[in-house]
Amino acid sequence: MLLLFLAYLGGVLTILSPCILPVLPFVFARSDQPFRRSGLPLLAGMVVTFALIASLATVGGGWAVRANQVGRIAALVLFGFFGLTLLFSSLADRFSRPLVQFGNRISKNSDPTSPLLNSFVLGIGTGLLWAPCAGPILGLILTGAALGGASTHTVLLLLAYAAGAATSLTVALLAGGRVFAAMKRSLGAEEWIRRILGVGVLAAVVAVAFGLDRGVLTRLSLTSTGGLEQRLVDRFHPANAPKRVTRNETVEVSDSSLTMLPSLSGATAWINSPPLTPESLRGKVVLVDFWTYSCINCLRTLPYLKAWNEKYKDSGLIILGVHTPEFPFEKDESNVRKAVHDLGVTYPVVMDNDYSIWRNFHNEYWPAHYFIDATGKIRFHHFGEGNYDESEKWIRELLEEANHKPLPGSATNVAASGAEAPPDTDEVKSPETYVGYERAQNFASPSGLNQDDPQLYRLPASLQLNQWGFTGKWNDGGQIATSLVAGASISYCFHARDLHLVLGSMKIGAPIRFRVTIDDKAPGLDHGMDTDAEGYGIIMENRLYQLVRQQTKVTDRTFRIEFLAPGAQAYAFTFG
Repeated sequence: MLLLFLAYLGGVLTILSPCILPVLPFVFARSDQPFRRSGLPLLAGMVVTFALIASLATVGGGWAVRANQVGRIAALVLFGFFGLTLLFSSLADRFSRPLVQFGNRISKNSDPTSPLLNSFVLGIGTGLLWAPCAGPILGLILTGAALGGASTHTVLLLLAYAAGAATSLTVALLAGGRVFAAMKRSLGAEEWIRRILGVGVLAAVVAVAFGLDRGVLTRLSLTSTGGLEQRLVDRFHPANAPKRVTRNETVEVSDSSLTMLPSLSGATAWINSPPLTPESLRGKVVLVDFWTYSCINCLRTLPYLKAWNEKYKDSGLIILGVHTPEFPFEKDESNVRKAVHDLGVTYPVVMDNDYSIWRNFHNEYWPAHYFIDATGKIRFHHFGEGNYDESEKWIRELLEEANHKPLPGSATNVAASGAEAPPDTDEVKSPETYVGYERAQNFASPSGLNQDDPQLYRLPASLQLNQWGFTGKWNDGGQIATSLVAGASISYCFHARDLHLVLGSMKIGAPIRFRVTIDDKAPGLDHGMDTDAEGYGIIMENRLYQLVRQQTKVTDRTFRIEFLAPGAQAYAFTFG
């Protein structure tokens, strides 16, 4: 019930969002007509369109977004023509004549001048422009639907949000109607008002077409409610988003809130094994590892998992890797199969693209390890890197219980290399940093991030520790930043032995060369696994790239990566 109220309140607040401002002229342009016959159909068209698009977004993902972009173009054309009819009454007469004739044909008893159909069509167009203006509360609803699947609860939340928006717009429409009526009575300037509204509509069309509704207006407006909505969400529904855990954030829990190994249903694919079930695993000791292949923290646990698998599989240990993706490319089965092969993972891996198994475990972290005894009971779990000796002790304890005899040998010695090597935790003073605007922090380019629209960026005069910025033309999206010209670059002032960056190519199968410098010089001996001494490397696939591994004293350094062709995609920096 509380979330329904928040959804409704978020819809009410939407009218104050900066990107709603260009839509309001479309609404006010109908405010001088009877509300029941004009305003109400317009609002109905808006709400129906918005709810449909939002519902499609919960099941259609990127397809729904692309469909809405096409719809926005159609809506802009519609409203451009509508603005012209407000400016020129003769054009309005010619435009309304077919609608009147159509109305007469479908209903002999209808008022031939009824604007119902016209207003409803305009409402549909307004909804197409309005839908992308959602704030954090709608984001919470759609994120929950994306992770949990479409449900009756999601539908109710969407209806509550749409009802809230309709409420505030109804108030604006009714108030606007009274204001315009008073102006007409005092000034007798109906035609003058129509023309002003026509100019307003056309100006709004230009604003939406050029992205000013999401760019300039967002920066200029003093009435943005995104922060207020986010505070409401944080106050009443604390974030429970997936997150990576580093070595410094290790959490150990020996008294699990889960009793038995939950269902493994909902998997997208199984790798190295036929589908497994809790029943088929009964009698085995199971270590469930939640991971994703671009996660540096997950990669650094792999040498231990692989060593334990080889050492204890004949004693009854089964390691199950649950691959739950963070980025879109990690949902591609061919990418995951290649990563599993390249990383030398031979134990069963289940793809959990829909977060079904993740939710069954009530998990929140990468990496996360759950230790299940032979009866199917979860006995221990551990989040993050490190604590390997204790984890192996738990494995041995559960195996000795199951086999009713002690295990020979002792703790496993693991010598990891490359990106899988342990971090130099004493020197890591830079945090994981996302490049997409949804979670970006410490961005220092003077113009700020222009969300979802191309922009030419430059660096500030200097970068402070943990600040970063773009140079050249980029399009920064929610999770991904895409370089649009050759020579575009990213710079970061960091303090750590290792620097990694998750990279990919916008065009599948199109390699992109890049060059890395450290303090404006070739890295030399400080190059990473994926660069040479001169700093050159190549993006061949979507994955984590190790770009710097310092052999010299670790200090604050300025990293720069320049992409020698357009189409490079950057996701997140991690350090070690």
